[in-house]
Amino acid sequence: MSPVEVQNPPVPRLSPADEMQVRGALRRNRLLATGLLAVMIVIAAATRIEPLPGWLVQLVRAGADAGIIGGLADWFAITVLFRHPFGIPIPHTAILPRNKDRIGRSLGSFVERNFLVPEIILPKFRQADLTGKIGAWLALPQTAPMVADWIITVLKRLLAAGHSAQVNEFIQHTTGQQLRTVDLAPLLGRAIEILTTSKESDALFEKAVEIAESWIAANRTQLDEMVEQRRPWWIPRTIDRRIAAAIVDGTIELLGRLRQRDSEVRLRFRAALASLADDLMTSAEQRDKIKRLKNLLLDDTEVRAWIASAWDGLSHRLMLELSDPQSNARAAFHSAVLAIAYSMQEDAFIRTRIDAVLERFATQLFQWRGEIGLLIAEVVHNWDARTVSDRLELVLGSDLQYIRINGTIVGALVGCAIHLLSVLPLRSF
Repeated sequence: MSPVEVQNPPVPRLSPADEMQVRGALRRNRLLATGLLAVMIVIAAATRIEPLPGWLVQLVRAGADAGIIGGLADWFAITVLFRHPFGIPIPHTAILPRNKDRIGRSLGSFVERNFLVPEIILPKFRQADLTGKIGAWLALPQTAPMVADWIITVLKRLLAAGHSAQVNEFIQHTTGQQLRTVDLAPLLGRAIEILTTSKESDALFEKAVEIAESWIAANRTQLDEMVEQRRPWWIPRTIDRRIAAAIVDGTIELLGRLRQRDSEVRLRFRAALASLADDLMTSAEQRDKIKRLKNLLLDDTEVRAWIASAWDGLSHRLMLELSDPQSNARAAFHSAVLAIAYSMQEDAFIRTRIDAVLERFATQLFQWRGEIGLLIAEVVHNWDARTVSDRLELVLGSDLQYIRINGTIVGALVGCAIHLLSVLPLRSF
């Protein structure tokens, strides 16, 4: 036998309290059925002691005999479901253990054909209002911090894994391979087009130009010193300062014209950006240039080292932020969870979209209903037959004992009735 033995999966069990209750009920009903059968046996034996039995004694004897037959027949019928009577392998006994696999296949097919169907699941799914229930659960005071902590824990583990040399190398290799296959030129062109044609682009551009203009004006002295430090020795300082002033003034004037929406400089600049965006999206030459530049950057060791260093610094700062119980990140995640919960409860558009996603997910499960049926059959197949029989007898045996009780009582009544029908005609003569 191999050192590693494959064990059968455990059969589902009841909770200890429920199992104790079920076992007690099974014991009581079994004692009641057996006791009733014993009473019939005692009555049948007692009525046979009478040497000259009268009509009533014969009636009771007939009822007791029939009750014994009915009780024994029903005991046999129930016993053969779970085991061989007295351990004797009588044909067509121990039905459940012998047919466990077939029962598993039938159960899987039954669930597949009668439960995992759209006509049953989807109406119940829509009535359940899962989106609202999930939103209400997320809105609970104890839930939002728990979910936020779970998200932060996952992020921390991902960041910690990213510091591993093997993981870092894998990420860089995978990212590099993906970036090499991406055609960046159309993406850049589309991004430029969106940024330059949206309503907010003008205000954003003017704000950026204004900041640049203010910075140049505020650092004019430093710019003059930089120009002076780089001037040739043969250029007089006075001329050098005029050149620096002219450069700064010309730059500020150019930026001022760029801030004017209807200026010629602004219009030419927008036209140049539009032409660049069009070339990036349509020109094969521009695509080749961007591709060569992209591959050059990806192959450059200094660029890769800088990216790795930037990622290490960023991930380290994120780890510190996430590890702080009072950090803004935790508060932000907490607020985000509450905002999502509120939207799932109150925002009809969000509810509709999430419901549609969940319903599509449920619809996809119907494609796997055959596999679910096979899974049920396989699980039942791997269960231990004796254990399955014992568990089923524990769950069903209490109710099945009533069959024995009813069989004994009904048998006795039928025996009395048959005796009366056989005796009354004789007495009428």
